[in-house]
Parts: sequence; C-alpha cells; structure tokens
Amino acid sequence: MSLLRISHHTLSSSLGHGRAAHWEALRAGQSGLRPAHFDTSDIQCYVGEVTGLATALPAELRQFDCRNNRLAWLGLQQDEFLRAVEQLRERYGSARIGVFMGTSTAGIHAAELAYRESKGKTASLPDWFDYRHTQNLFSITDFVAHALKLTGPSLAISTACSSSAKVFAAAYRSMQMGHCDAAIVGGVDSLCLTTLYGFNSLQLVSNEVCRPADAQRKGISIGEAAGFAIVEKSAAMTEQSLPFALLGYGESGDAHHMSSPDPQGRGAAAAMHLALQRAQATPEQIDYINLHGTGTQTNDAAEDHGVYSLFGADTPCSSTKGFTGHTLGAAGIVEAGIALLCIEQGFMPQSLHTRSKDPALHTNILMHPRNAPVQKVLSNSFGFGGSNCSLLFGAAR
Repeated sequence: MSLLRISHHTLSSSLGHGRAAHWEALRAGQSGLRPAHFDTSDIQCYVGEVTGLATALPAELRQFDCRNNRLAWLGLQQDEFLRAVEQLRERYGSARIGVFMGTSTAGIHAAELAYRESKGKTASLPDWFDYRHTQNLFSITDFVAHALKLTGPSLAISTACSSSAKVFAAAYRSMQMGHCDAAIVGGVDSLCLTTLYGFNSLQLVSNEVCRPADAQRKGISIGEAAGFAIVEKSAAMTEQSLPFALLGYGESGDAHHMSSPDPQGRGAAAAMHLALQRAQATPEQIDYINLHGTGTQTNDAAEDHGVYSLFGADTPCSSTKGFTGHTLGAAGIVEAGIALLCIEQGFMPQSLHTRSKDPALHTNILMHPRNAPVQKVLSNSFGFGGSNCSLLFGAAR
C-alpha cells in the first residue's frame, strides 16, 4: 500500500495532556492509574482518570456538552493541534478533509446523569439531556467536525477496543477512493458507570492495578483518553510535519465468541499478517510490538499465541495499559501515539506493573525499558468479540 503520512498527532490520558507529558511518564515508568473514586462507583479497582474536565465547552459548542466531548476538546487543544488543522484547511479546503473517530461509550455518562435525575420523579428525561449531541455514537465525530470547521466525509466507528485503530484504515480507504485528500483520525472514550459496572459484572476488572502478562494478573484497569492525528496521502511534507507514516494495516474478525477471543489467537495473527503484507515487511523488520495486552487471562494468552506464531520469541513486546489503563475505544489511537513516540525517541517501554512474567507466555515481554533505534512498530488493538486491527508505523520514506 502507499504511505499514509502522519503530519501531526496528540494524545491526552491519565498520564497527562499532550505528547511531552506522555514521553516523560513513559521514560520515568510512571503510571496514571489511581484507586477509583469516579462518580458514585463503589467498585474496588484502579482507573486512569483524566484531569481538567470540569470546564464546560465553549458557547458555540455547548449543545455537545458532556464528559466525552469535553475530553475531546481538551485533547484538541494540545500540541498546537488546532493550529495544524487550520493550516490543513488552508491547504486542502474544509470539504476535502475527512473526520474519522472511534469510540465505544460516546457520552453515555450524560444519559446516566439524566436517568438519575429523573428516577422516581417523572417518566421523561430532563430537558437538558440531548441524546443526539451527546450519547449518540456519532456525537464525537460530529463534535470534532464542528470544532475544527470541517465538512468532508465523516464516520464514527464503534468496534469496542479496536475502534480508534480502525479509523486509520477507514481514512486510508476514503483517500484511495478520492473522497478526501487528508483526514483527522482519532478516538475518545470517557469513564462512565456503564463500563465500570459492566466489565466488573463480567469479572474482568482487577481490584489491583493492571498487570499485563503477569503470572498473577487479575484483569483490566479502565481508563479514559483522547487522541488525534492528521493523515495525508500527499507526499509533500511541511516544515512542521512529523516524519511518520502508516506503512500497513490489517483487520480481521475472530468469529469465535461474542466476548472471548479465539484462544489460539488466529484472528489476531491474521490482522498482524495483513499489516505486514500491506507494508511489504517481514517479521524480522519489526523492532517493537505494542501489545493489546489488557491484563486478563484470556486476552494475554490468545495474543501471545498470535504474536509467537508470526514473530517467535525474540521481537520485543510490551503492553502500555499499565501506564494508561484500558482506554477502550480510544486505545487504538493512544497506543498509536505511543508507537510514534517510540520511533521518535528510540525507546521501548516496559510492561509496567508486571512483576513476574507468566511462564505460559512465549513472547519477549520487556520487563525493563530499552533505549534502542526503533524504525518500525506494530500496534495491536483487539476488540470485544474478536474485532481485530493491527497498525504498522514507521519513518516516512
């Protein structure tokens, strides 16, 4: 496939706001996970909560006001991203720039607050609740398009935890078909009671901090995050452009179970193989793999099977969910941003909080950070029910 150039990117999570905050946390081995004190939740667990969401949206965007879109607005203001989009509009025009966003929750916390207010009082939800502009899955895409003054093709993808990885593939295909010349891709998911209690009911939430690949791992720590990138099909690079590109992508479906992954990791392996194939790359050329690595027994074991079947036991791997928590629909874009930091800084982060690697896992899990040249990074995002996406990033040639 032809290169999809990444000319700007930003991410905001419990590690902080912007790329610099994330690089400092990764380098220092500092986690953003803290004991949960979110809303009325009484679940004993850890979460990755983002600070700075108390301020309402600007007046012209107020109809979109909810936690998820506040998080998006916070993220858009980092790393001079708004300025970069302004330059993009000047170069291509608003109608030739697409918006492709991934989410799994959208603004469902607003609906939770609305139902709480109306319970026992009235059969109707409060007048302030605006489903279309908050809880609706398209809300995040609609909000970003309005906030950035873009009128090109727009799409919301909700395939659980692969959502904001798949946006890169969707944007690439849209550009190849001539629908747009550039795109904003990204994802936003925010904390809400539905995900906390929902995953806890499935016995997937750990009462300890998330420990991917650990012999005693107990499950996930849920986080929230927003991340965005500018992708262009043009070969022209501006002075401000970052020298990165999507080299290949792979998508697959397990067709195994509505929640559990294929134990042999065959769907995961298929996605990784397709990403390599599209990039015309071999497994030996991959310097580092950012694992999906949720910290559950089944996910880590299945992914290990898939990675080992293609890469063997040598390629350095780690999950960064011990840093950020599992940011669900935003995981793909957050870990894409981390992959780009790894290339930029020549750095591979450790599997944070992993005390003792599960002896049943065969891949090369990094127990300590490593400084080394990084040219190509494979980033895995595997969604609930077997919706898989692997992205291969590298230096733009």
